Amino acid sequence: MEAAPSNPTHNIISTAPSAAISMNSSVATHRNPLRVDWPTVDGPLGLSEQESVDHARRFFKFGFLLLPWLWAVNCLYFWPVIRRPSSYYHPDLRRYVVRSAIGFTVFAVILSSWALTFSIGGERLFGHVWDKLVMYNVAEKYGLTGWI
Repeated sequence: MEAAPSNPTHNIISTAPSAAISMNSSVATHRNPLRVDWPTVDGPLGLSEQESVDHARRFFKFGFLLLPWLWAVNCLYFWPVIRRPSSYYHPDLRRYVVRSAIGFTVFAVILSSWALTFSIGGERLFGHVWDKLVMYNVAEKYGLTGWI
C-alpha cells in the first residue's frame, strides 16, 4: 500500500484532468452556467429567448410579403445565432434565422443578376424593347419630365 503524499497540491493536480474531462463532457450536452450567450447583438439589453423566437418568426414570415430586407435585418439582429452554431439556442430560433439568411441570399442573387443583366446588356441584349423598358423613356413618353 502506498502512503499519501505530503504535498496537498499533488492531489489537486492529479485529480484535475479527470475533473476537467467530466466538466467538458457536461458542457457539450448542457448549457454552461458560467457563460451567458445572448441570441441578439445587443446582449443583455436585447430580448429574452422566447421573445427572440417570436421576433425571428415574424421577420421570417414578413420577408415573404415582398419585404426580403427583413430577412437581412433578422440575420444581422440575431448574428450570434449564426456565428456560433454549436451554442445552445432555442432550435426554432436557429431555424428561422438560418432560413432568413438563405432567403436573403437567394433574393440578393436574383436581384443582382437582374440588375447586372439590365445594366450591362442594355440595348444590345433587349433590342427594340429596350426603349419601352427604360424608365426615363417612359417618363418622356407621358410628359413627366417637364417639371424638371
